Amino acid sequence: MSEKRARSLMVLGTGSGVGKSVIVAGILRVLRKRGIKCAPFKAQNMALNSFVTLDGKEMGRAQAYQAEAAGILPDCRMNPILLKPNGDSTSQVIVLGEPKCTIGAREYYRLFPQHQKLVNEIYDELSKEYEVIVMEGAGSPAEINLQSRDLVNTKMAAHANAPCILVGDIDKGGVFAWLKGTIDLIETEHKHLIKGLLINKFRGDVELLRPGLKAFEEMVGIPFLGVLPWLQDVIVDQEDGMFARFIGTKRPGAKIRLGIIHLKRISNFTDFIPFSLEEDCEITLIDNPDGLQKELDCVIIPGSKATRSDLEFLEKTGLKREIIRLASTKQVVILGICGGFQMMGKDVQDSCGIEGPPGSTDGLGLLPVVTKMLPQKHLSQTTATILFPESEPIRVEGYEIHSGVTYFDSELDQYVPVSPDNSKLGLMTKDGLIIGTYLHGLFENDILRRRFLDYLRLRKGMAPLNKTTSYRAFKEKNLDTLANWIEEGIGIEKIFALLDQSLKRRGH
Repeated sequence: MSEKRARSLMVLGTGSGVGKSVIVAGILRVLRKRGIKCAPFKAQNMALNSFVTLDGKEMGRAQAYQAEAAGILPDCRMNPILLKPNGDSTSQVIVLGEPKCTIGAREYYRLFPQHQKLVNEIYDELSKEYEVIVMEGAGSPAEINLQSRDLVNTKMAAHANAPCILVGDIDKGGVFAWLKGTIDLIETEHKHLIKGLLINKFRGDVELLRPGLKAFEEMVGIPFLGVLPWLQDVIVDQEDGMFARFIGTKRPGAKIRLGIIHLKRISNFTDFIPFSLEEDCEITLIDNPDGLQKELDCVIIPGSKATRSDLEFLEKTGLKREIIRLASTKQVVILGICGGFQMMGKDVQDSCGIEGPPGSTDGLGLLPVVTKMLPQKHLSQTTATILFPESEPIRVEGYEIHSGVTYFDSELDQYVPVSPDNSKLGLMTKDGLIIGTYLHGLFENDILRRRFLDYLRLRKGMAPLNKTTSYRAFKEKNLDTLANWIEEGIGIEKIFALLDQSLKRRGH
């Protein structure tokens, strides 16, 4: 008898942004609710939004979220290869959670044979530990110039004996042409893997669509599994560029306004999703100096995959000058997280050429710190006491993920550590107007998030709300909403039927 392996299923897309990550999370949640031990898998991911596991490994944030949907701890094997683009046409290559090199696409593709062997072996390993693995493709499986070196789509599905669902985004228009062109261009040896079609982001009367579904099924000989409606009022951890809808949404009752600098290489923007729970908070993305002319209570400089490059972006756009001016008025709180914290210092020194040609880039000069980029990357889940003005110390959990070490000047009379028990985590002025920290996930702590907003309220002469909302409960509710969305749009019976096909092809 063959060695026991998990049943498998792969979600492919006609292109990026069609909803693959969210659909995988929803399917995993459906399976988990039925007591099935399941896990996500994406052989190769390109993303700036990453996560640090308990054992200090780095993986794509989407797969970490999918693991949460499955009710399991994130494991870097669920995303064995992560590519993090730099600003100079190269990417940092992270293998099994650890950075290996920074190279261009041509050099990376030369490593295809060894990477294919690796991802196949890792999948086989995971397959022995779970009942079901739901796999995610990347971009499109029909890129004919890349198919021979494609680690993550149909070659991976073939190795896993995974039936594939092909997802098309109807909101962009031309969904039938997009699906047909994708099917036609998939390699002949892998076409048989496409067992079901799915339309996502539908708005309107589905009955008007049914004649087209029927005609298309007759044309290609592949059934539609369902039509998923546009997902409303759900905020999930997604890939780069897929900013949560609450950002930029006007809230009539909002009293606190946060402005997030929209860096070119912004990373870990999920740091700000917890603010979506707070009805008195409104967030705006800012990519030019005019955005800083608005009435803001706090300006946040987020994480960046290319700190020096994004400092140059701030200089070229005039944002640097405007941020420094705002800081001098002492009317607005300036908060920097990770790369944003590094930018707030005197300069970023990169003699090793970690982020491009060796050199040094002037910072904003808001904090008396200097950052030196080093080949070693700091990755850890961190628990620390955080001290914000007008608040008692709060014990929080978060994670660190950064290249470089930040050194403080010897004379810090006007400054205090953000964390009394871990001075390396950050620095702030005693008046709390300039704050820099390396800790991601800070605002997932309900008490700290509320106290930070109440501190901004007090600065405006407003009473604190002293009201906390559970971010954990919020995420669980959204995951259950995803499960209902999948069950109503596809149906669990169709999912199980596909998984049964996975078993039959392996001869179990």
